[in-house]
Amino acid sequence: MHSQWTTTAFEIPGYRITNNLGVVRGIIVRSRSILGNFAAGIQTLVGGNITILTDLCERARQD
Repeated sequence: MHSQWTTTAFEIPGYRITNNLGVVRGIIVRSRSILGNFAAGIQTLVGGNITILTDLCERARQD
């Protein structure tokens, strides 16, 4: 039976890593103030990147 593992380890004793998929990132959900939510809503009307929310996500990744 063929088994496939996904790991964050650099090595696993007795096994050979055959494929590196790169950096994995996630998002932490945080809340904004009512004014921040209002500003994000205005940005969605214009379209494009919602900078208020992406900045919040990037700060959460650094924490």
